[in-house]
Amino acid sequence: QVQLVESGGGFVQAGGSLRLSCAAAGNNLSNYIMGWFRQAPGKEREFVAGIRWTGGSTFYADSVKGRFTISRDNAKNTVYLQMNSLKPEDTAVYYCAAAPVRYSSASYYYREYFYSYWGQGTQVTVSS
Repeated sequence: QVQLVESGGGFVQAGGSLRLSCAAAGNNLSNYIMGWFRQAPGKEREFVAGIRWTGGSTFYADSVKGRFTISRDNAKNTVYLQMNSLKPEDTAVYYCAAAPVRYSSASYYYREYFYSYWGQGTQVTVSS
């Protein structure tokens, strides 16, 4: 079992920055890949960024590459999503999720199907 709690959402103007946090609790977190997803009104939930607890390798959706950075603090069991140069189209509820590592290829972990645990979500609103 893994429990996830997101924080750090809010309201920001276009071009601004926010940092989201995801506090994780559970056993053997090193055996998980952590991901951030988002869901805008009327749209399906989509992958944003992912990171392996062990090794720290990262992967991103094309829409956020160069603007968002995912990182983790092993000592605090916390994953972060630093969001810069925010755009109105980044407005969404952002979710943290954990996927047991079963495959070496990161390509699987762009899909929410492989994530077993989810946080409650945090709202990010970007005004134009």
